[in-house]
Amino acid sequence: MFPVKKGYMGQKSFHYLRRGIDYPDFVLAKEIDRVETFLVPLDQEQENKLFELVAKYPVVGLHEHVSVTPEDPSQLPDYERSGREHTAFEALSRSCFDAVFDNFMDGTCIISGPGGWKWVDVLHDLGIRSCDIDHQDFLFQARKVEDIFRAKSEGRIAWFLSCECATPLENELDRIEILYGFGLRMMGIVYSESNMCGSGLKEDGDGGLTSFGHKVVDRLNRVGIAIDVSHCGDRTAKEVIKASRKPVFFTHVGCRALWDMKRLKDDDLFKLCAEHGGVIGVEAAPHTTVTRNNPVHSVDSVMEHFEYLVDLVGIDHVAFGIDALYGDHVALHDVFSSNMSTEETHQKSRSEAEHPPKVEYVRGLENPTEASWNVIRWMVSKGYSDEKIAKVIGGNVIRVLKDALIPG
Repeated sequence: MFPVKKGYMGQKSFHYLRRGIDYPDFVLAKEIDRVETFLVPLDQEQENKLFELVAKYPVVGLHEHVSVTPEDPSQLPDYERSGREHTAFEALSRSCFDAVFDNFMDGTCIISGPGGWKWVDVLHDLGIRSCDIDHQDFLFQARKVEDIFRAKSEGRIAWFLSCECATPLENELDRIEILYGFGLRMMGIVYSESNMCGSGLKEDGDGGLTSFGHKVVDRLNRVGIAIDVSHCGDRTAKEVIKASRKPVFFTHVGCRALWDMKRLKDDDLFKLCAEHGGVIGVEAAPHTTVTRNNPVHSVDSVMEHFEYLVDLVGIDHVAFGIDALYGDHVALHDVFSSNMSTEETHQKSRSEAEHPPKVEYVRGLENPTEASWNVIRWMVSKGYSDEKIAKVIGGNVIRVLKDALIPG
C-alpha cells in the first residue's frame, strides 16, 4: 500500500543486543495496519501527481513520536520506565518523510519518577535512542538543514531530536548547550504544566514569560535551537514570540475559533507568530483538532483547521505537526492522563462545555506513516497547486529552520 524507501534494509531497534536479556521483551503494536488504513481517495491522474510531488519536494514532519508502543496498553508504564522505546523503522520506511522531528518520551519520561521530565531521565532517553539510531543507517541523526536534502537524495530520513518543554533545564542555562551537544534542535518552552520559564496551557492563570524564561529564549537563539510554543499558556506564548530574535514554531496545534478548547490557540497568537516569520503546524493527536462542523476527529476535521489557518495567516506560515505515534494513542493518553494534563487541556476554555465524541483512533491520521501521505493526498484532491503543497509539506519549515538553527 505504501512504497518502501530505497534506504531501508530491514533495520529493527536494538538488533545489536539480546532481547529479553539486555532489555525487556515487550510484544509491540503493529506498526502498519494496527487499525484499518484509510487513504484519501484520488483518481489515477491525482495519484501520479502525488508521487511527483513526493519525489520532487522535501517532506518534513514538524512534530511526531516515531516510536512504537506495546500491544497491551496496560504495559505502557513498565515499557516507559524501562527507558527503551523502540523506533518504528519499518513503518517509517513506508512514510513519505524526508525529515522528522522526534519528541521521544515526551510527558511519559518516567524512568526515575512518576512526574517525568527529570534531567537525568531525559539524557538517558536521548542517549539510548541516539545509540539505536546510530546502529543502523536508514535514519540518521540530523544537525543542520542540509541534512534534509541529503536524506531525500539518499532515500533515508533525517532524524531531528526535539524536546517538548524546558522543564529539565530546572534553573541551569548551560544545560541548553549540553542538549545541543546531544543533537537537540527543537525545544518547547513550557509543557502543559508551568515551569521556571512560564505558564503552561493547563493553568487558569498565566503569569507570562519569567525572567529566567527570557534568558532561556535568548540562549536558545544564541546556540541555535528552534523554539516551540505549542503547550505554552496564551500570554507566555505571546511573550516568547516577541522576545525571540528568531521566528518561532507552533509545531502542533489547532484553532480555538473552530473548537473552544484550552489545548487550541486563538487567532491573535497565530497572527503574531506569522508577523514574526514563524510557522504553525496543524496537529491530530486524538480529540484535539475537531470542529463544530466535524466534531468526530478525522482527517476532515484536521484539514478544516488547516484551511482556516491558511485563510488567517497565509500559506507561507502553515505546516503539519501531526503528533502521531505507532500504537494506541488514545490508550496512551488515558494511561498517562495526569502526566500529559489530558483532562485539563481538553476542557473548553470558555463555552461548549461538552467534550468531542471519543474515538478509538483518528481515521486517516492514525500513525505518522498514514498521516504523511494523507495530508498530501487531501491537498491534491482539493486541487492545491504544486507550489502551495511544497510550502506546506516542508518548504515553510525549512525556511524558518535556516534562521532558527543558526547561532546568533
